[in-house]
Amino acid sequence: MTTFQKYCRRGVAVAVLAAVPLASNAQQVTGGGQTASQRHAAAAALQLPDITVFGTFDPNVRKATAIVNGDIITDTDVDHRLALVMIANSGNVSHEEKEVLRLQVLRNLIDEKLQIQEAAQNEVKVPEEEVEQAYSRVAANFRQSKEAFEVFLRENGSSPASIKQQIRAEITWNRLLRRKVEPFINVGDDEVQAVIRKLEEAKGKDEFRVGEIFLSATPETQGQAMADAARIVEQVRNGASFVAYARQFSEASSAALGGDLGWVRAEQLSPALQGIVTALPRGGVSDPVPVPGGVTVIALVDKRQVLSADPSAAILSLKQMTLPLPDNITEAEARKLAANMQEKTRNMGGCGKADEVARSIGAAIVSNDQLRMGDLPQQLQQILGQMPIGAATPPFGSAQDGLRVLVLCGRDDPPANANVPSFDQVYGQLNDTRVNSAARRYLRDLRRDAVIDYR
Repeated sequence: MTTFQKYCRRGVAVAVLAAVPLASNAQQVTGGGQTASQRHAAAAALQLPDITVFGTFDPNVRKATAIVNGDIITDTDVDHRLALVMIANSGNVSHEEKEVLRLQVLRNLIDEKLQIQEAAQNEVKVPEEEVEQAYSRVAANFRQSKEAFEVFLRENGSSPASIKQQIRAEITWNRLLRRKVEPFINVGDDEVQAVIRKLEEAKGKDEFRVGEIFLSATPETQGQAMADAARIVEQVRNGASFVAYARQFSEASSAALGGDLGWVRAEQLSPALQGIVTALPRGGVSDPVPVPGGVTVIALVDKRQVLSADPSAAILSLKQMTLPLPDNITEAEARKLAANMQEKTRNMGGCGKADEVARSIGAAIVSNDQLRMGDLPQQLQQILGQMPIGAATPPFGSAQDGLRVLVLCGRDDPPANANVPSFDQVYGQLNDTRVNSAARRYLRDLRRDAVIDYR
């Protein structure tokens, strides 16, 4: 999250001791009553060697510990939350980057404290059962039981308590916004209808599935926010999880969803982002972009046309042939097998012959009649999207998985207007946008009024 200058102004330096020559006859008296020569003699009596101090030093945050309106954030809290970021990066973070992330994590924890404190003052409570249920869902996302996930977190330097604290802050903050902010947000029916009319007029134009990371900033902290966002972009482009960074550092309400904004048209975004989103490739991440109130980074998850049939929503009926490869097979031998497999499947006469052809080449075969096009790898989507019914893909696979061929037996395309948003969906999107803006102002005011003591 970006630096709030009143409370945290980052400046990292390497401290090096330098000798200051003293005049031999100087007899200056210090406030403590000792002359300079007396103090010099006392220091000499300690027999201190010449030293060089290595490492980083921040004059404002001497330790990654803070007291927020009386509530303590410990070094352990920061370490455990930082470990979650390291997990998202598979540990591939330099020492210098880790120190920067540590300060960002601390600022994030401060905001969580402020959110939980404000919720408590307004008697907003979240039952522990609800937190545990959300924690179980997180563990399930990692395909682990709660017990196994706890072991995984501890082995990687984090803890269940750190994730539960983040979950608790998200739930309480959202409930507080529903109580104190959302009732005062007004979205008129005419506004909703206007959006729907624009969608109908934009039929056939591109719309985008976008993820965002928003870092708030004042004019004074804009440069620092841009630098923080640039580091996030670098990590994501090197393989880190955009979703994980959005959850940890984004200040938008979409952070709880991993930054997911859903499907939007370019004109629904900030003017500064409109040209950028249209130029991004699928899976691409933008450079940091200055926007009103801060800095935004966007990622393009997917792309489709407004009110047109979405090819990725097509339901496919497929047969898959799998030909295992011997452990000691050479590349030349594998290519020969792939060429033979392609020759056998290219003109086999459709799905009715697939089982017979599979037996003739020693391949296993399985069927799937409910596979969504969008769930396949992008390369296969491009191939299958152009194939007629009964055709087979070229062989693909690996030494471990063997050679595979998909035979297209059927395809159910969605209706052209399947993605028309309902009145309630449009209303919800407009409402969420305004709640999000009000929430940022709310949190800004909490930061301004907070008493934060860095230790």
